[in-house]
Amino acid sequence: MRIGIISDTHGHTEFTRAAARLLEGLEIELLLHCGDVGSADVVRVLAAWPCHYVLGNVDDEQSLPAAIAAAGQHCHGRFGSLELAGCRIAWLHGDDLLLLEETIEGGQWDLVCHGHTHVARCERRGRTLILNPGALYRARKHTVAMVELPSFQAHVLEV
Repeated sequence: MRIGIISDTHGHTEFTRAAARLLEGLEIELLLHCGDVGSADVVRVLAAWPCHYVLGNVDDEQSLPAAIAAAGQHCHGRFGSLELAGCRIAWLHGDDLLLLEETIEGGQWDLVCHGHTHVARCERRGRTLILNPGALYRARKHTVAMVELPSFQAHVLEV
């Protein structure tokens, strides 16, 4: 199973469309958004896949969840978790550093995804793969990530 991971779109649909074209070519089956979505327009651009969102520090916690639900997608609030292909996955924005570290160090997740820093990251701590896809706005390079499950082959890709 291939999943796409995206973060920090900040409402910029042009950059999000470019990322969607790249992810479409990778034949991903599901998309995780690690927050700072920025607008309902981004949700509409990503509607081709089942998308699971968490909210970031710049997201409107009233209107954005409603827009996500109206698009038939899933909003997990500030912390998301799923089990896919036998793998336990958590994702959050990452602005709460204590929660991010607790999630990484807790030992219950195979994959922890986060955003917020606008810098891509892919590293292992014990059995946990930590992945930040980078950002599509306010970043030197616009990047997204793709992970193959259950092998955990991860790739950060420039848009």
